[in-house]
Amino acid sequence: MQIEILGSGGALASPRAGCDCRVCVEARAKGIPYARTGPSTFIHGPDILFDTPEESREQLVRAGVARVAACFYSHWHPDHVMGRRVWESLNLDLHGWGAARTTDVYLPEQVAIDFRRMLGMMDHLRFLEHQGVIRIVELRDGEQVAVGDVRVTPFRLAETYVYAFLVEDEARRVLIAPDELHNWSPASHLAGLDLAVLPMGIVEIDPFTDERRLEEAHPLLAEEATFSQTIEMARALDARQIVFSHIEESDGLGHDDLGLLAARLQADGLPATFAYDTMRIDLA
Repeated sequence: MQIEILGSGGALASPRAGCDCRVCVEARAKGIPYARTGPSTFIHGPDILFDTPEESREQLVRAGVARVAACFYSHWHPDHVMGRRVWESLNLDLHGWGAARTTDVYLPEQVAIDFRRMLGMMDHLRFLEHQGVIRIVELRDGEQVAVGDVRVTPFRLAETYVYAFLVEDEARRVLIAPDELHNWSPASHLAGLDLAVLPMGIVEIDPFTDERRLEEAHPLLAEEATFSQTIEMARALDARQIVFSHIEESDGLGHDDLGLLAARLQADGLPATFAYDTMRIDLA
């Protein structure tokens, strides 16, 4: 099983247009791995995609992906869904006046509800289904999906509008949690994973200077997990490998900073690294 981080950024990927902060200047000058696009993960082999940010078409082209058998949407937030036109780019055959292929698009129970009421998302998916480029599949909570030799089980997190995904084959167990770990406590059956891909969380305290980056009363802290909280969740999971993704430009940490931070975490016993666009993780 090979997992690729197509996009390692968050709602504020880097570089941001017009921004002259250190992270954006470096990302603009050096490109990948310093530059980041919106949050998305792909599993090569069964060809499973998780979420479609605005840059989804460019991400798939860059990764050499010619086919997506299945896509799972984690929640309705724009940074995870606004690249839905990728299904036309990937699957539409304009020369033959029809769909060249069809991708199964899976909507967990609450995601389907939210898509019907937020930003016209279900209307857009129905249009794409009418074109023949996708097939919408709504899932009930607890329902498992088989894609090739892989099983995918969506499950709600503590913020009940968002889902994470347990991906399993005969030998490996992988957790892909695209976002929103606020108030989450990992269930015992998730212990001992081969890999966990987790959102990094908000960096409220600078890990190198210990300076506070966000005031304690900042409204984001009432609804977003912090990096320190995410670290505790990662330790509770006890996975063989942890990859932190969904890295926000506003946290002020560049690719090299995150490499130093990963070394510190590893020295402290946590087998963690930080994602970057095009990162591939091979699970033997």
